[in-house]
Amino acid sequence: MQVYALVGSSGTGKSYKAFAVASERGFDYIIDDGLLIGGTRVYAGKSAKREKTKIASVKRALFKDDEHREAVKAAIKELKPDKIMLIGTSIKMIQEIGRSLELPEISEIIPIESVSTDKEIEIARKSRKEDGKHVIPVPTLEIKKDFSGYFIDSLKIFGRKGKHTNIEEKTIIRPTFSYLGKYEVSKNVLVQMIQICAAKTERINKILKVRIENKVAGIHINIDVSVKLATRIDLMMGEFQKQVIEDIEYMTGVNVLSVNIIVRGVVR
Repeated sequence: MQVYALVGSSGTGKSYKAFAVASERGFDYIIDDGLLIGGTRVYAGKSAKREKTKIASVKRALFKDDEHREAVKAAIKELKPDKIMLIGTSIKMIQEIGRSLELPEISEIIPIESVSTDKEIEIARKSRKEDGKHVIPVPTLEIKKDFSGYFIDSLKIFGRKGKHTNIEEKTIIRPTFSYLGKYEVSKNVLVQMIQICAAKTERINKILKVRIENKVAGIHINIDVSVKLATRIDLMMGEFQKQVIEDIEYMTGVNVLSVNIIVRGVVR
C-alpha cells in the first residue's frame, strides 16, 4: 500500500479538492476527518465534524478513540487499497494519523497550494470564516442520517474527463453545535410546518393528529388526516409525503426517516 498526504491549514479547501486529486492520481481511498471514503461511499469511521468541541474534533480526526480506530483499521485491512490519501492540516497531523492506523510511511506530501489556486484558497477561507461552512467529499445521501440537526447543502460539480462529463457531489455542512451553540426545533414547530404542507396539498381536509418520534439519526413522523373525496387518494398522499419531507429537511436540517400517513376519514 502506498500512502499519500494532502496537507494545508484549516479552511483552505482540502476536502473540496480531495475527490479531484484522488481521481487524477488514482488514489483508491481517502482518510478525511475521521472517515474512510472510497469514491462516493463512506466505508468506515465517524466524522470529526459531528463533535461538539474543537478538542473532541481533533481527537476524532486523529483516531484517539479505540473503537473508532479499530473499525477503520479493520476496513482498510479488508479493502486492501493500493493507494490511500490522508488529509490533514500539517505533516505532524498526517504522521500521527498514519501511526494510529498503522499505515506505511508516506510516499508523497501534496501541499494544497500545488492543487488549488490562490483564489480558490481565498474563497475557501472566507467561506469557513464567515459562514462556518465545511465540506465532506461524499454525496449528501451518504451522510445525511449522521448529520441530522445540521444545516446541509448538496454541491454538484460538473467537469469533463476526455469525452465524458463527470458529476461530482459534495456535502456542505454548517455544524451549529460547534460554532453558534446548540439549537433545537420543537415538536410544535414541526407540527405547524406539517399543517402548512397540508394546506398546500389539494383535497386534504384536516390534520387530525401528528406523532413525532425522535431518533439519533432523525425523526419518524406519523400523521392522521381526513381528506376530501378524491379518485386517487394514494397519489395525493404520496405528494403530501414528499412535500413534508422536503420542507422539514430544507428548513430545519432535521433528517426525516419516514412519514407515515393514515387516512381516518373522507368528506365531500
